Amino acid sequence: MLGREALLFFQRPEVTLTDFFFTTTWQPAIGKIGIWALANATLLTSLIAILVSAPLGLSAAIYLSEYASARTRSVLKPTLEVLAGVPTVVYGYFALTFMTPLLRVFFGSDNVQIYNMASAGVVMGIMIVPLICSLSEDALTAVPRSLREASYGMGATKLETAVQVVLPAAVSGIAAAFILGISRAIGETMIVAIAAGSGPAFTFNPFQAAETMTGHIARISGGDLSYDSIDYDSLFAVGLMLFLMTFGLNLISQRIVARFREKYE
Repeated sequence: MLGREALLFFQRPEVTLTDFFFTTTWQPAIGKIGIWALANATLLTSLIAILVSAPLGLSAAIYLSEYASARTRSVLKPTLEVLAGVPTVVYGYFALTFMTPLLRVFFGSDNVQIYNMASAGVVMGIMIVPLICSLSEDALTAVPRSLREASYGMGATKLETAVQVVLPAAVSGIAAAFILGISRAIGETMIVAIAAGSGPAFTFNPFQAAETMTGHIARISGGDLSYDSIDYDSLFAVGLMLFLMTFGLNLISQRIVARFREKYE
């Protein structure tokens, strides 16, 4: 269904692959179909999200795996996982009503627009911290105890063991957790629809408003679209690109896991 409808978009005489992949203005109604106006905002917000979530999630995972007592872990890990169940619309309004005013205080209201990619990206990062933490902690916990004991026997401290022994041994699982986190950020809809902006714009300034691919689909599909119009068909083209991006990331994740997986007897 998705591929067939997207093919109808690319078969239109006014649509060319050159314009689709190599221009930066997205207004299908007037023949401007540069997907980078949407893809750039999607990638930029996802990059901000992973820059926020990766250090927080990995640090929390190392603490839970190497430092926390069994009782502390039994409380903290379920609490983190409960955060993953918070509706994304709540995160979206949190980004708009808390994170954006905070950014405007730090960076100036003249520099930070009301709707901006930075606040959406930061809050998306907070949202995927439980995902990265849980998967990374599972990967760290799976490292055999014998490696830790050998490191301690050589005189290494707990921190040195965690960073120089356990972390490299679990790199495949941690890398997969990061890539799945990026995929989750790319596919997020409500946060970017509420906080990032509602108009396609090609900009690298995270404090400006720009519409992501998921936000565009949510906004356009909610309006009155004529069947078989170019706007209608363009939704499927954007959806197909979004699918290919996330599918590609999942393939990369599987390759990384297979390439760097450590096997212990």
